[in-house]
Amino acid sequence: MKKNHLLLIAAITCVLHSCSKKDETPTPPAPVPSSFSCSDITINGSQSFNGKNYFDVGRQPSLRFKFGAPLERSSVADNIVLLGATANVINCSTSFEDDDSVVVLKPSSTLTALSQFKVSAYTSLTSKSGGKLNNAISLSFVSSIDSTDKFPRISDNELLDLIQQKTFKYFWDLGHPVSGLARERNSSGDLVTTGGSGFGIMALVAMVDRGFKTRAEGLQRMKTIVSFLQTADNFHGAFPHWLDGNTGKVIPFSANDNGADLVETSFLMQGLLTARQYFNQAVPDEVALRQDIDSLWRRVEWSWFQNGTNSLYWHWSPDKQWVMNMPVSGWNEALITYILAASSPTHPIQKAVYDQGWAKNGNIRNGSSYYGIPLPLGDAFGGPLFFSHYSFLGLNPTGLKDAYADNYFVQNKNHTLINYNYCKINARGFFGYSDACWGLTASDIPNGYTASSPSNDVGVIAPTAAISSLPYTPEESMRAIRFFYYKLGDKLWGDYGFKDAFSLKDLWFADSFLAIDQGPQIVMIENYRSKLLWNLFMSSPEVKTGLTKLGFSGF
Repeated sequence: MKKNHLLLIAAITCVLHSCSKKDETPTPPAPVPSSFSCSDITINGSQSFNGKNYFDVGRQPSLRFKFGAPLERSSVADNIVLLGATANVINCSTSFEDDDSVVVLKPSSTLTALSQFKVSAYTSLTSKSGGKLNNAISLSFVSSIDSTDKFPRISDNELLDLIQQKTFKYFWDLGHPVSGLARERNSSGDLVTTGGSGFGIMALVAMVDRGFKTRAEGLQRMKTIVSFLQTADNFHGAFPHWLDGNTGKVIPFSANDNGADLVETSFLMQGLLTARQYFNQAVPDEVALRQDIDSLWRRVEWSWFQNGTNSLYWHWSPDKQWVMNMPVSGWNEALITYILAASSPTHPIQKAVYDQGWAKNGNIRNGSSYYGIPLPLGDAFGGPLFFSHYSFLGLNPTGLKDAYADNYFVQNKNHTLINYNYCKINARGFFGYSDACWGLTASDIPNGYTASSPSNDVGVIAPTAAISSLPYTPEESMRAIRFFYYKLGDKLWGDYGFKDAFSLKDLWFADSFLAIDQGPQIVMIENYRSKLLWNLFMSSPEVKTGLTKLGFSGF
């Protein structure tokens, strides 16, 4: 009896336990929506984004996003956006393809030219099944150049007139009111530059000769400049790089460069001798000007700057002496320094100084070809283009030869063509480089300054490079001039001609104008048009003597 009772209890317990387990079974969880990704983004049907910045994108682009799942349309407007440079949302139309797994975004209006834009897709973008975009998207692109002309078309001659006149305002309107010398840059205040002033003096001669300034106006400015220089700081006759335009006292270029700068002095003397040859009338004021220029020219102790060697030295300081220890050796912008040193009627150098100091006993030669173009002298690819400008504002390279180059015009032309072809080929893929947008030389760059060249290229074009090469490459230079003026003029053309430099890849246009970049444009345009400055400088009897002494011919 007891046994049967126990069996009954066990059976009941088993039944109850079974019921309890059945009642406690959990409800299976709802499935979690799968996240999805963007498998491709294309622009204008062909160009695929892959995380880089994109340049030269049409101003009415079609942006196509392909996702791994159909999208919930209502989530798209707030989660796929086109942003402008200030993070403003650009109004766009939206369409869908492939069962809503593809979104096409098109701006409602034409985008601003040469501007940065960002395409963003956020992780709150939702699929029809409720999944979320697994990774946010943020890609940038730069819109293309506005190809419309920014100014009315004029003849090339009129355009060259305009560039010369407008650029000359830098030296005339912005010239220092006391000294008449050129400010280093448009923001330099009382700081004036000696070498850049030499370029400005040559520009003044060109503007007087073209009738843009009267002879009387030009003569008066020259008298102001020369009178100031007679009492300004100089060291063994050589001037510093920078002077105070009010007092004539040296302004140090650097901690150890607080005295003579022989190369800057040679640029100044090149200009002064050119002016001396131009203001040649037998009237008292012009006679006096020529005499005052002669006194400045004759007191430069060129041979003293040999420092006891067969080389010229760039710097000397009254308290640090030769600590800069920088010989002037080629190939660079300083050929004119040796020619003037050999031409001096009072302190000349001998030919051995040129051969050993400048030409490095023949090691100045190059002889290699770049883009099929032979380069007689200098480093690979020729260096920055100011090498072919500064010494040749007055020194006419046409047919000029010596022991190291058969024709200095060919040297400068080939140097320019190498620079041009480098930019045209654009192997580094910098946005904007082309056969109409070229020219690497020393200039301002974003947050700094550098001597740009094919071997030191940061993506910055300086208008002076192509413009000042006009005598060497007239077709290529005029193409660049038209592009700078007509296509980029709204951003590049300013109060004193073309701004110093620009970078389309960085969307940067300089606010600056520099004397050493503005002056060569005026002078070399004039040499292309009339050879005026070449003819004047080369007419100096001392220069002919110096060239002959150094073994030059063909002048």
